[in-house]
Amino acid sequence: MVLGHTKEGDILAQFTRNPSAVAQMSDGPQSATTTQQGLDAHQQARDIVKLFQCEQCSYPLRDPMTLPCGYTLCRPCLPPLYKRENITYPVVEGRSEAFVCPFEACESEHSAGDCATDVTLNKIGHIVKGFISSRITETPQLSLFLEEQLDWPRVVESSIEVMPRSRVLQGGRIVSTFVMADMGELDFHSGVAYTPVDKGASDAIRAVDVTVLENLRDVVRPELECQVCYQIMLDPSTTACGHTFCRKCLSRAMDHSNYCPMCRRLLPLVHTEQTESSNKRVIRLIQHLFPDLLAARKELAAKEDMTDEETNLPLFPCTLAYPRMPTFLHIFEPRYRLMIRRVLENGTRKFGMLAYRPQREYVPGGPHWQEYGTVLFIDRVEILPDGRSLLETRGLYKFRTLETEMLDGYLTGRVQRVDDISIHEEESLEARETSVAPPMEDDELGRLRRLSTQQLLEYGLGFVRQAQERSARWLHQRVLAAYGQPPEDAATFPYWLASVLPIAETEKYTLLPATSVRERLQITAEWIHRLEQARCEYEAETAKKAREEQARRGQTIPGPAPQSPPVDDQVNNSQASEAPARSGEAHPAEVIEAEVHENEISGTEPANNSTSCD
Repeated sequence: MVLGHTKEGDILAQFTRNPSAVAQMSDGPQSATTTQQGLDAHQQARDIVKLFQCEQCSYPLRDPMTLPCGYTLCRPCLPPLYKRENITYPVVEGRSEAFVCPFEACESEHSAGDCATDVTLNKIGHIVKGFISSRITETPQLSLFLEEQLDWPRVVESSIEVMPRSRVLQGGRIVSTFVMADMGELDFHSGVAYTPVDKGASDAIRAVDVTVLENLRDVVRPELECQVCYQIMLDPSTTACGHTFCRKCLSRAMDHSNYCPMCRRLLPLVHTEQTESSNKRVIRLIQHLFPDLLAARKELAAKEDMTDEETNLPLFPCTLAYPRMPTFLHIFEPRYRLMIRRVLENGTRKFGMLAYRPQREYVPGGPHWQEYGTVLFIDRVEILPDGRSLLETRGLYKFRTLETEMLDGYLTGRVQRVDDISIHEEESLEARETSVAPPMEDDELGRLRRLSTQQLLEYGLGFVRQAQERSARWLHQRVLAAYGQPPEDAATFPYWLASVLPIAETEKYTLLPATSVRERLQITAEWIHRLEQARCEYEAETAKKAREEQARRGQTIPGPAPQSPPVDDQVNNSQASEAPARSGEAHPAEVIEAEVHENEISGTEPANNSTSCD
C-alpha cells in the first residue's frame, strides 16, 4: 500500500526544495507527555490533536467505543466478531459474540455485549469537530505548510511502503492539524512539521493557538464532569452502556442499585470498583487539558479518603448479613445505641456486620468474630421511647477485616472491600470448568460443579419451586414479604437463598469470602444436593418404619420407592449424612440432620426472624 505525497502548487514546491526551513519549524514525532501546566497550545499542538484521534484508523474518533480494557476506537475499527462457546453468564445480549482486542497492550478477548458507544467521547467528538469548523472560517488569512513526520521505526516494523504527506492549511497549528487528521492524511503516530506561509505571521499563529486551546477547554469541560458528583471525573470508569463516571461514584451507586445512574440500564453486579479498567482516553483528556482541576480534585479526594468508611468503619459483631439482602436489628445495648446514633449523625448510615466464630474455630487470644463481613446501610430506623431502636438495613458490599480497635465500648476497624472477579474472569472460569472432561469415577457433586452457570441458577430456582409446592415452612409468607421472591439474577440468588434457608451459619459464611458468582452458585448447589438426598433418606426411613409397624400389627402395606434427588444420574453419595442443619424452626421432612449438628449451630438465630443484638 502506497500513500501519496500531496502537492499544493508553487508554495508546496518552495518548501519541498528548502527542507531546512521545514526542519527549523518541526516539532518531530510528539510523545503524549504532559506537564503540571498542561499542554502548550503552540508547541504541542500535535499532542492536543492526538487526544481526539483514533489509534487504529487515525481519523478523529467516529462513533467511539471504549472497550473493557479501557482503550477506545471507532466503531468501524472494531475487529470481526466470532461466536463463543460455554458462556451463559451474565445473561446480556451480545455476550455470545466476541472479538480479540486490536490494541497490542491488551490483545484479550472482549464480549460485544460489553461495548457500546462511549457517550462522553461521542459528544466531545461532535463538539470539537463543530468548533474546529467554525475556527477555519474565522482565521482565513493564517496559512501553514504542514508536513507529516513519520515514526520511521514503526513504519519499518510494519513493512508498509509509505510516504510522508503534506498540506497547506489555514487556522493555526491546532486547527490545521485537526483538519489534516480529518482528511485522513495524518497517522496517529506521526509528528508534524509546521512552517508559516507568511514568515511574519508566527506571532499571530501562536496567539491564535492559545485562544483556540482556551476556547476548546471551555466547550469540552462540561462533558468531562461526572453526572453523579458534578465534579471533574477522577479515575473515570465506563459502563457497558457507554456512560462514564468517577470510579468511586459508580461504585457507590452500584452499592444501592445495579442500574446505570444515567440510562437506568441493568448492569451486571460484577461491575465493581476494583475489576473494571479506567477509560484511558478520558484520563488523557483530563490530564492534558485540565491538570489544575485534576490536581484540586485529587487533593479533595485525599481528604475524603482520610475519613473513608474503609479506614475507620464501625463494626457490629452480631449475625450474618449479605449484599443486597435486608437485615433487621433490634438495638438496645448502650454502646450500640451510641454507634448507631453516630453513623446516623455523620450521614453515612453505614456500619459493618460481622458474625461470631463458632466455638470450635475460636483460637485463644484471637478475635471472637469472623474475618469477612458485610457493610450495611440503614434504610429505616425507629427510635423507641426508652432509647431502643429497630433498624431495617440493606447489605451493600463485602469486606475483609484488617485491623480492629475499641472506641467507646464498640468495635471499629480498618477493612478492605471484597469485590468479585471481573466478567472476563467469570466467563473464563465457566468455560474452563464446563469444557473439562469428566473423570472416570464421577460423582453427583462433580457433575453439579460442571453445570453451566445458568444451569446452576436454574437448579437452585427449581429447588425453591419444589419447596414452595411442598409448603416448606422456611418459605412462609412473612419470609417472602421480608426477602422477596427468589431473584433470577445469578449474582443475587445465593445471598437470597442463604438468607432464607435455615442451615448452619458455618455453611452460610462460606459465601462471604467467595469472589465468583459461579463459585457461590456451586456452594448453594451442594447445599441443595445434600438436603435433597437427606430428605429422600428420611422419607425412605419413615416408610420403612411404617411398614415395620404395620407388620407388627399383622398388616402389610406396600412401601413407596424412595424419591431421588432432582439431579441427573442419581448417585448414592456418602456425603448425605453431612446435610447441614437449620437453626430455629425445624421440620423433619425438610432438614434431616438437625439433631446431629445441634452443637454446631447452637446459639444461632432463626433465619427468618429479626435479630436482637446486645
